[in-house]
Amino acid sequence: MNNNVVKSMQWFVVHTLTGHEQKVKKLLLKLIEEEKLEKSFGEIVIPVENLVRIRKGKKVIEERRLYPGYIVIEMEGNDENLRLVNSISGVTHFLGSKTKPIPLEKNEIEALLEQVKESKEKVVTKIPFVKGERVTVSDGPFTDFIGIIEDVYPERERVKVFIVIFGRRTPIELGFHQLKTM
Repeated sequence: MNNNVVKSMQWFVVHTLTGHEQKVKKLLLKLIEEEKLEKSFGEIVIPVENLVRIRKGKKVIEERRLYPGYIVIEMEGNDENLRLVNSISGVTHFLGSKTKPIPLEKNEIEALLEQVKESKEKVVTKIPFVKGERVTVSDGPFTDFIGIIEDVYPERERVKVFIVIFGRRTPIELGFHQLKTM
């Protein structure tokens, strides 16, 4: 949708049921199209960041909501549009007073959009292990050995683990994907 169609567009924060943000966005886009209100609405943003998790030994990139239960909508703040958004299943209310939603200030929306842009560009690695945790080696020559994590190197996605080999505590360095928590 074109952001610069109408000068009187403002950004509003809409509270939704947590986990229903995508559903609300889809329904709203469908209603906007059905009612031919494309000129009254701009972007609809669900603030998310990319997160890398290790699942079953594989790297998985998933999106995590920065503000669960909230979406940000660029639109004309007239009664018809407000009623349309409020009528969607999963929407609880606009942020603001009971009678009048309060649009975001220009600096607030710029900061939010910048945060979303940066979060989408950089990928945050979820560190699945902590120092002192007991783990089982799931891959490599030490498969099925049990060890204790001594150090975590998140930037390299590796850990130093102490395992017992021939009765001696031996440090080995393994990737996140080579371990399972116990």
